[in-house]
Amino acid sequence: MEKEKIDYEQELINDIALFEKDPLGFVYYAFPWGEKSLKDKEPEEWQIELLNQIKSKLEQGESVNEVIQTAVASGHGIGKSALVAWLILWAISTYDDSKGVVTANTDRQLMTKTWPELTKWYQMCITKHWFKCTATAIYSAETEHEKTWRIDAIPWSISNTEAFAGLHNEGKRIIVIYDEASAVDDKIWEVTEGALTDANTQIIWCVFGNPTRNTGRFRDCFRRLKHRWFTKQIDSRTVNITNKEQLQKWIDDYGIDSDFAKVRVRGMFPSMSAKQFISVEDVDMAFGKHLREEQFNFAPKILSVEPAWEGDDPLIIGIRQGLAFRILRKIPKNDNDIEIANIVAQLEDLEQADGVVIDQGYGTGIVSAGRTMGRDWMLVCYSSSSPEPGYKNLRAYMWGKMKEWLKSGGAIPSDQEMYDDLIGPETIPTMDGVIQLEAKKDMKARGIPSPNKGDCLAQTFAFNIQKKNKNPFSKGNLKFAVHEIDLWG
Repeated sequence: MEKEKIDYEQELINDIALFEKDPLGFVYYAFPWGEKSLKDKEPEEWQIELLNQIKSKLEQGESVNEVIQTAVASGHGIGKSALVAWLILWAISTYDDSKGVVTANTDRQLMTKTWPELTKWYQMCITKHWFKCTATAIYSAETEHEKTWRIDAIPWSISNTEAFAGLHNEGKRIIVIYDEASAVDDKIWEVTEGALTDANTQIIWCVFGNPTRNTGRFRDCFRRLKHRWFTKQIDSRTVNITNKEQLQKWIDDYGIDSDFAKVRVRGMFPSMSAKQFISVEDVDMAFGKHLREEQFNFAPKILSVEPAWEGDDPLIIGIRQGLAFRILRKIPKNDNDIEIANIVAQLEDLEQADGVVIDQGYGTGIVSAGRTMGRDWMLVCYSSSSPEPGYKNLRAYMWGKMKEWLKSGGAIPSDQEMYDDLIGPETIPTMDGVIQLEAKKDMKARGIPSPNKGDCLAQTFAFNIQKKNKNPFSKGNLKFAVHEIDLWG
C-alpha cells in the first residue's frame, strides 16, 4: 500500500512537471471537471486564449528576457477571479520555489473575493497536499521551503511598497497579479515594474479589472504601453456564465453608449472618469487634427512658456493661433533665465507672435530678462482670481476655456505626452460648486506627471491678445480677459 502511494505521488510529480509552460493543460488536469460543483462547467473561451498566450510566450523563452505582461479589462461576472486562482495554483505547483504577490484595489476585495476564490479552487486542486493555504498566503507544506516557495496576498499601500520592491527570485519564477487593477495606485505599478529585473527568470505579470478609470497605468496598458502588454477587452455578454438579463437591464436603464454600460458590461474604458475635467473623447477629436491655414491664420499668434517646476519637468514653449496649437520647444530644466529669455525672444520674432505669456511660478526671471531686451511679455499668475464666475482661480478658468476650445474644434499635435496631460487633472469638490482643479503636487502624489504641455496651451487663454501692427515691439495691444474670451482668436 505504501509503495502504491509512493508510486502515485511520483507519477503526479512527473505529470505536473509537464505543465511548467502549459497553464491551460494544468487547469484541465488539476481540477475535477465534470464532477460535483464542476459538473457541466469548463473554462471560458477568453480564459483559454489568455492561458494559451502565456504558454506561447513561455515556450518561446520570452519570459527570461522580458516580462510576460497580460492585461484584461472586462465587464462584470466573466470569471476573472477563477482565472486568478488557476494562475496562482499553476505557478506555485509547476515550478519549485516559485514566489509571487497578489494584490487588489482594496483590502476588502483581496480578502473577501480574490483570496476566497483561490481557497475554493485550492480545495479541488490535485496538488492541494503539497501546499498550505491560509487567509493571506499559499506556501509549501515542506517547512524548509515555507519562505522560498510561496505566493502572498498583500494589500497595497503607497507608504509601504517593500513587498513590491522586493520581488526577486533569480533563476526561478515570479508571478505578480493585480485584481481590479484600475484602482491600484500608479506608484505601486512603478515599484513593481522596477523590481521585475531578475535575469534568467520566468516573470509573469497579470492585471485584471473593470476599466473604471480612463487615466492611470491600467489604462496605459491598452493605449500608451500597449506594445508591452498582451491585452484583451471582454464584453460580459459574450461570456457563457454571465447573467444576461441583468446586463440587458443595465443597457436598457443607462444606454448602450453610457459610461456605465461601457465599464460594467462592454469592458470599455469610460469617456470620462467621475473627477476627470477633460474627457478622452474631446482630446481624441483634437489629437493629430490637421486644419487648413485659412481656418486659423486670421487669428493672433500667442506664444506660451511653461517653465520647469522640478528637476524632472521640462520647460515647454508652444504657440496657439486660433484653433491650431503647436509645441515649439521642449527643454530640460534650465535655471539660466537670460539663456531662456534669448530663446523665447528668437521664437517670438521667428513666429511673429502677437503676444507672449509666461507662467509666473518660475518665469519671473525670464520676464525680467526679456524686459531688458525691450520685450513686453506677460506673467500668468495661476492662483489669481478668475475673470469669470464659476472658477476657483485663474488656473481653473484657463483650463475651462481650453476645454471649450477643444470642443469647438481645436487641434493639437500627435503628442502622447500632451494627450496624457490634458486628460490627467481631476476636479476637487467645493462647497460653493465652483470648478477647482487638483494641485500639481497632488497629481504627482498619485503618479501623474505635471501637465506641462497642457498648461502651456491653457496659458494662451489667460489674456485677450489682439493682433499687433507691423511693428513687432509695439505695446498696448494686450488686455486682460475680463469677459468672454474669443475661442477663435
